[in-house]
Amino acid sequence: MAPSSAQERRPVSRRRWVLGALLGLVAVTWYLYPSTRPTEPDVQHGDPISYACSGDEPVRNVAVIGAGSAGASAAYYLRQYQSPCQPINITVYERNHYIGGRTTTVNAYDDPDYPVELGGSIFVQVNHNLVNAAREFGLSINNLQASGKLDTPEVLGVWDGEEFVFTQSDASNRYWNIAKLLWKYGYSPIRTQTLMKQTVGSFLKMYQPPYFPFISLSKTASDLGILGATAVTGEQYLETSGISSHFAHDIIQASTRVNYAQNLNQIHGLETMVCMATDGAMSIRGGNWQIFANMIAASGATLHLNTSVTSITKDTYSGKYTIETSTSPLHPAQDVPSSSVEETNYDTIILASPLQSSHLEFRPALPSPPAKIPYVSQHVTLFTSPYPLSRRYFNNPALMPTTILTTTTPPTPDEPDTLTSPPFYSISTLRTLIPPSTSRKQPEYLYKIFSRAAMSEPHIRTLLDIPAGEEADEHQQQEVFTWLTRKQWDAYPILNPTATFEDIRLVGNGKGEGGGGGGGIWYTSGIESFISTMETSSLMGANVARLVVDGWWDDAGGAGKVEKEGEGEEL
Repeated sequence: MAPSSAQERRPVSRRRWVLGALLGLVAVTWYLYPSTRPTEPDVQHGDPISYACSGDEPVRNVAVIGAGSAGASAAYYLRQYQSPCQPINITVYERNHYIGGRTTTVNAYDDPDYPVELGGSIFVQVNHNLVNAAREFGLSINNLQASGKLDTPEVLGVWDGEEFVFTQSDASNRYWNIAKLLWKYGYSPIRTQTLMKQTVGSFLKMYQPPYFPFISLSKTASDLGILGATAVTGEQYLETSGISSHFAHDIIQASTRVNYAQNLNQIHGLETMVCMATDGAMSIRGGNWQIFANMIAASGATLHLNTSVTSITKDTYSGKYTIETSTSPLHPAQDVPSSSVEETNYDTIILASPLQSSHLEFRPALPSPPAKIPYVSQHVTLFTSPYPLSRRYFNNPALMPTTILTTTTPPTPDEPDTLTSPPFYSISTLRTLIPPSTSRKQPEYLYKIFSRAAMSEPHIRTLLDIPAGEEADEHQQQEVFTWLTRKQWDAYPILNPTATFEDIRLVGNGKGEGGGGGGGIWYTSGIESFISTMETSSLMGANVARLVVDGWWDDAGGAGKVEKEGEGEEL
């Protein structure tokens, strides 16, 4: 049965409420175990470099390959960090026809008035680059706390394939929810919150000197004591911190599965803690990609969409780079040939996408090419339907969730080493919509399913409460799916434990392969196996931009650099 026609469309995704509910599971710390939040980093990433202009600074030409979070941020922060008298030409190349990379939207009912996040859906309060950029560009922020309400309560459930091991309703008394949580899991929620603060607090120091900018992610993570979290699985990290396997299985693993499609015995401890840092979850109304579109616009870069960089050639005499690009028609069905163009005299190349997906040829070959990043291939299914989720499929629970996360089925005595899990990672009832182009103006549910394999329409039908038997006659003219779209993509890196991360600089400055300076070839995707989020990609883009600008000063031998007035401290 469809929701009431009097019900208004929800302006905010239920996914943000889901993450807020997960936060509520650990937020008892705020009531029972007060502690200080990690110090918020200075989002200026240290003082900008200043120069006393000499009038003969050379023009620096930079090519950024990729217009996702890392590429847009690299372009934006290059412009933020440059000296007023340091001329920079920035060109951004993006093989897709849109900005944002894995942060993109699709339109429900193929109507631009109904955008739905397909990729990166939320960011949180400690994501300072994204939060500050959204404010600077005047983008409309959907805050979790401002989420609209439905006529029926929103209910979060964690399903293990046989039963709901945890449910929580937004209609329940908050303190009653806390009491139930502590009764079931003891002090594990408190310990989780404390561990998350400590771990994320160490990471946030990477925004500030002396750690920012960092030329080696491995060394910086070691200096900050973070390798202890990345070198072990989430399961091991939680166990050594005194967090019960019961709470880890029911709650924390549900979060790692919905966020990264990985279980606690696979994902490393640092990313496990990132999954629990959901305070102040938010998104941009109309799509988070707008942050990165505004970054590129603010950088003044020349943008080439639908343009693949196919080769990068270094002139061994001048140290400059020539790139070759290929531009294809926006629509494959168009009978338009691809075009190839060469552009020369780039001083600096910033590769802001995984090397394996770039299909680049380097001349000469890279001395130490980064390893291939393994990714989780995830299926996303978005659809609208007049039918709610089925109680029957989920064994008729007393309280039927509107959003369902999943965890594994516990092993049995007969099969102690066997773990099974549901065929999907999550089912989210995002909001209700009024179909724009039909005579029937009853609201419909908008659903999103994350799964490891494609969900067939017959399978999806079993998840919905479609009348059967005698009731079917009056509903036989009602479509089950009024709109449906699918996407399979490499959504997340496989975040196995590791203590080493890829080099940030792939090729040095000048005629040789080594050396410093701001030229050469730089790489942002090494951070993917450390923490994979929109924010950390933005941080790495900013980090590379600062390293490049600092290197240009080194190239100039320090000429024109000024000191902070009254302190004699060089910037």
